[in-house]
Amino acid sequence: MTTTARCRSRWTHHASGASRLFFGLSLALGATLSGNALADNTLDPLLAAAMEGTQTPAVAMLVIRDDKVERQSVRGVRRNDGTVAAQNDDVWLIGSTGKPMTVALIARLAEQGLLDWEAPLAKMLPDLTAINPAYRNITLTQMLSHRAGLPENLLDAAALDAFFTDTRTLPVQREAYIRAALREKPVNVPGTEFAYSNSGFLIAAVIAERVTGTDFETLMQREVFKPLGMDSAGFGPTSADQPQGHRAGKPVTTAPQKADDGVPPMYTPAGNLHMRLQDMAKFAIDQMAGSRGKGKLLAPASYRLMQTAQSGSPSGMDWGVQASIAGRKGPVLTHGGSDGNWLAWVALFPESGNGVIAIANAAEDMGADKATMGAMGPVFAELAPPAAAKP
Repeated sequence: MTTTARCRSRWTHHASGASRLFFGLSLALGATLSGNALADNTLDPLLAAAMEGTQTPAVAMLVIRDDKVERQSVRGVRRNDGTVAAQNDDVWLIGSTGKPMTVALIARLAEQGLLDWEAPLAKMLPDLTAINPAYRNITLTQMLSHRAGLPENLLDAAALDAFFTDTRTLPVQREAYIRAALREKPVNVPGTEFAYSNSGFLIAAVIAERVTGTDFETLMQREVFKPLGMDSAGFGPTSADQPQGHRAGKPVTTAPQKADDGVPPMYTPAGNLHMRLQDMAKFAIDQMAGSRGKGKLLAPASYRLMQTAQSGSPSGMDWGVQASIAGRKGPVLTHGGSDGNWLAWVALFPESGNGVIAIANAAEDMGADKATMGAMGPVFAELAPPAAAKP
């Protein structure tokens, strides 16, 4: 993350733009492959080696093979001021890796005829007249693929921080946020190029809440978590008896008060979910099965839309779409996320039904990027064949 982005918001994917979000994982992993590192069929040595030299309290990793959870391991402690070991059934904050789940919710509503992917914003929210005219024709497709020209977050730092202590209902807060965001100047011409934006996901959530009369959190439980059996999925920070996020060498035990602390509660659509890795895997497995016409949650066309990169962009909705990763053959779907206290990665090979999820209860300031990427690197050698050499 650049210094400017850090000052503006520590929860912007812990990334500044597309290169870190969708390609950074591939580049960082490129040098970590070391042959058949999993021959002993255990992940624990990989976690131990990857965590060495970092301050990361705990790292968990789950491997999917042939659309099934094959292996899972966790190493470390729930919080670094104690000795309670993290467990495989623990709940973790997954950051922006929850964004594809938001897209899946919107897709469910579109399939029910409640939403139109290509309807202009002015038609979906006709009462929002005090907006920048450049946004009047942006669509759900553009918002959820980061091509609507929206800034990453609300640029007014004081207004953004006020949401951390706002006592209004979450839908009311989200509507106030998007009214402010839509008055800001676009970062580029809407519909022309990729510009990572959390605001687009909040706008989509408000549209969904308006059309259904139901808050986003209830919609997610009803339309995504319950159909896939994601029983541990919830919203906001983990409970005190679960792994805690860490920052500056210490566990984060109080609710965030400003953008430099974490994520405000109303930010759920952009990435404020917690769940077990097994439930993350249920969503990932359904996404991969859906690419082969066997998904349970969505129609085939919805999976294709989510998993196909938009024109001139590295992003589908909301997957990074890559031809290869760490020297292994794709296509591969990727996503990363952090609120500055946690760090999570997902990489999926939909053609084979293979994938890997890694997560840490800290972020880059404590070396969690090195720990998570270092653990994942050797796994890729077993999940996909080598990519073809470039001519």
